[in-house]
Amino acid sequence: MADQVLDAGRGWDYAPAPESTDIVSIAPSYDLFIGGEFVPPAGGGHFATLNPATEQPLAEVAQATDQDVDRAVAVARDAYQGAWGAMPGRERAKYLYRVARVLQERSREFAVLESLDNGKPIRESRDVDIPLAAAHFFYYAGWADKLEHAGFGARPRPLGVAGQVIPWNFPLLMAAWKLAPALAAGNTCVLKPAETTPLTALLLAEVIQQAGLPPGTVNILTGDGAAGQALVAHPGVDKIAFTGSTEVGKEIQRAVAGTGTKLTLELGGKAANVVFDDAPLDQAVEGIVNGIFFNQGHVCCAGSRLLVQESVADTVLDRLKRRLGTLRLGDPLDKNTDIGAINSRQQLDKITELSAAGEQEGAQRWSLACPIPERGYWFPPTVFSGVSQAHRIAQEEIFGPVLSVLTFRTPEEAVAKANNTPYGLSAGVWTEKGSRIFWMAQRLRAGVVWANTYNRFDPASPFGGYRESGFGREGGRHGLAPYLKG
Repeated sequence: MADQVLDAGRGWDYAPAPESTDIVSIAPSYDLFIGGEFVPPAGGGHFATLNPATEQPLAEVAQATDQDVDRAVAVARDAYQGAWGAMPGRERAKYLYRVARVLQERSREFAVLESLDNGKPIRESRDVDIPLAAAHFFYYAGWADKLEHAGFGARPRPLGVAGQVIPWNFPLLMAAWKLAPALAAGNTCVLKPAETTPLTALLLAEVIQQAGLPPGTVNILTGDGAAGQALVAHPGVDKIAFTGSTEVGKEIQRAVAGTGTKLTLELGGKAANVVFDDAPLDQAVEGIVNGIFFNQGHVCCAGSRLLVQESVADTVLDRLKRRLGTLRLGDPLDKNTDIGAINSRQQLDKITELSAAGEQEGAQRWSLACPIPERGYWFPPTVFSGVSQAHRIAQEEIFGPVLSVLTFRTPEEAVAKANNTPYGLSAGVWTEKGSRIFWMAQRLRAGVVWANTYNRFDPASPFGGYRESGFGREGGRHGLAPYLKG
């Protein structure tokens, strides 16, 4: 084959297959999106957003201030009390359909920009993030004129202005998860993207303009945590939706307590991926890899704890290491890349620190032997065996490409170990017995349980957790509930 070279020492290798960046036009500087147009920040401040694969600046982005939050909330309120709030559901649906279609038309542009700003492999941006973002707008466009049939009362009404704070791991997809149901329900939005990944949200602002949404319906404020805090605490916001760390989620819950502001939180996780001895092991290994190494492990529902039945533990571990040996770490824009860059220096330091703690506490570390680029933020796929439930790597969310392997003998022990976490977001079960799947799903304290698969998402399926993984649901009919009142 022209794109492959056989090396007797290494086996099959791949020639570079870089995605062109010509389709993306990144401006030197970006302002805030308020009232349907880009406006300079009140304080005049900007900060750099970096390409995590090269550490090179991509653009200067506006730093929103309290004044900017006031202005964004005010124009969102005007839009809610005016054009958008008075618009029939069938008309709102047309706008959401337009946004979805434009996302599809500009999908390659969004995919390249997402990989540049976030560090994830272009295959994931192209095949997962962007198609799912468009699918959410399509799905909720279908609900916009059917709210009275959604099961939330005969005449459900929107809440008003929604403040939405999203993370850096799935920037555009999380924006779609938040905006689509809120807009379908008739709310207006002020969106705060993550400080390290603002560019696809700003490109989405152009799509909002292109789709012709009334000014003020969607407003996008970039900035650091201070901007998010100002939005959360603003008295003119009727609803806060946050996806991010458990620590910040607790701060937000304290900030809105007693204010009457509605709140949903989608927070961290420490999911157990449980493999029984009757599971199809090769299929399970693929599920393990997808569960923890997809998006460099930057996934709140990542299967970061592998619980494998003792009788097949050695076999699974051997096959897993062999499979990991085929993964390619490197340039996120190369179509052959499986493992991209860690999003930031801060996150890389956290992953490195917790991995070091795993070794210090006695777990056996295995990391993929692969070339590490000289510049950028990188961490090779890593597996820890001999992990006990007391180890930090079995209790704390690492949010990186690090897997902790524990063993069990009986289903009861598997459930006990899987539930031995303060989180409750997701879990996976691998077995050929349907009865065992249902037995496990009834006992696992997780909002989502996948059976013989992992990390499967669909706009029609609700997603969310409980305990320290938050509360509320996003996706499906259930995703409308947080944005409606009876």
